[in-house]
Amino acid sequence: MPDGSTPTFDDATSKTNTKDTAPTASATRADTTVATNPTPVAASPNSKTPAPRPESTSGASASAPIAAVEPSPTTMVASTGASESIDETVMFPVGEEPQSLAAPTIWVRIRSGLRLPAIDHALTAQHEQWFIENAEFREAMFERAKLYLYYIVEEVEKRGMPMEVALLPAIESAYKPYAYSRARASGLWQFIPSTGRLYGLKNNWWYDGRRDVVASTRAALDYLQKLQGDFNGDWQLALAAYNAGEGRMMRAIEWNRRHGLPTDFVHLRQLKRETKHYVPKLMAMVNIVADPARYGIQLPDIPNEPYFTRVEADSQVDLGVIARLTGMDVDDLHFINPGYTRRATDPNGPHHFLVPVDKRDAVVTGLSEMPEKQRVQWLHHEVHRGDTLFEIARRYRVTVDVIKTSNNLRGNTLSIGQSLMLPISASVRPGAPTATGAKPVRTTTKSGDAIIHRVRHGETLSSIARHYNVLVRQLAEWNLMSKDDVLQLGRKLKIWNGDGPQALRHDPQPTVYA
Repeated sequence: MPDGSTPTFDDATSKTNTKDTAPTASATRADTTVATNPTPVAASPNSKTPAPRPESTSGASASAPIAAVEPSPTTMVASTGASESIDETVMFPVGEEPQSLAAPTIWVRIRSGLRLPAIDHALTAQHEQWFIENAEFREAMFERAKLYLYYIVEEVEKRGMPMEVALLPAIESAYKPYAYSRARASGLWQFIPSTGRLYGLKNNWWYDGRRDVVASTRAALDYLQKLQGDFNGDWQLALAAYNAGEGRMMRAIEWNRRHGLPTDFVHLRQLKRETKHYVPKLMAMVNIVADPARYGIQLPDIPNEPYFTRVEADSQVDLGVIARLTGMDVDDLHFINPGYTRRATDPNGPHHFLVPVDKRDAVVTGLSEMPEKQRVQWLHHEVHRGDTLFEIARRYRVTVDVIKTSNNLRGNTLSIGQSLMLPISASVRPGAPTATGAKPVRTTTKSGDAIIHRVRHGETLSSIARHYNVLVRQLAEWNLMSKDDVLQLGRKLKIWNGDGPQALRHDPQPTVYA
């Protein structure tokens, strides 16, 4: 969180830790305007204790022991012949509905599991006031949470963890699956690369487990349980360590101990400003969810039922193909499958993906009847004199490994006239109709070469795309980044016009994937 007298609630998140491997919170997103905090209002609803909540405490948080992690969900198999199968993972065993579904909304279920003591702290009141006054931010965040909250609540409940943990992504990423911080933290739970690797999150050209809703939730809860053990069951210290890193927290505790001061969270003096705000900010959100009427807030109706279920295929699958089977826009499908950075599963797996519960039958049936070679959308490139794997990869904005893997090439030698296959979801097809048959619109310059744009203060992907009359999606794809990535000052962006990779536009869906 930036330095200053009041916290900044940004769309993505920032990290304070560098040596301590831990996810942390808030930073600006490239395509959004940074929300700045108003001056806190003295009269805050925090003066009224939301009920039901445990009594305020300045000591260690009391909590029940962590329950053992339950086995993975039941898997259903749809036969597709001798060499193919589709595994469909459901959220609970078939024919057996869990007791937790008795709650009418997800909010009722969350309230029943809140058990951390409230923090009687001026910072909590300050953050409550910010959430009250920034309704647009709050409502957009809850709208995104509709996709993920049931699953997160399920996993938190399975482990016997306090339900406050299910609201942590509100502070980490505002439930944005593409959130990316200045410290390279990514996803709903904002894992930095080193911590992601430590907790088993795979990351390569095709797939980023930090953005995978299921994998990152598993990793985050594993990490939080480990932190709770490190700090003798004190959840406030564990949550603060999730932001600052366990090493920094332990040093802050030791400093207090040497100076004869209490070692609970609210008394720690050697924490960075971001971490001092982190737990109060979470508890402000908890208070609002616990008793929204007290704050004049109406929470959106989020049913206490699963939004998505998992389907697992035995080969590479293109999200554009799945989108056609479901009748969904590929962008909507990608919101629940943000881990697939190329909008297709890794050729080497995993091949599972999430679909809305009401779409699963169509997907299982469609994939069961679909030959493996039709599950990925391909384009063909005929090798000409002078072509090399490197030049072809650069032209289509893929990697040499993708070309070699897709065409079973062992070496780097190509033959004139050789036909190469490239997955469309891993590239933008230059100078050709899109996958839906729409014609590209070409914007030209005198040189016909790529324009190099250096990012200046205050610029976003959206503003740069408008300036050059291209799409945000294209600008992101040309530079191998997400639409939601944070832009850094001075970064050089390539913008193609003329004879380079074309600006592909089509109506009504500006994408080559569906």
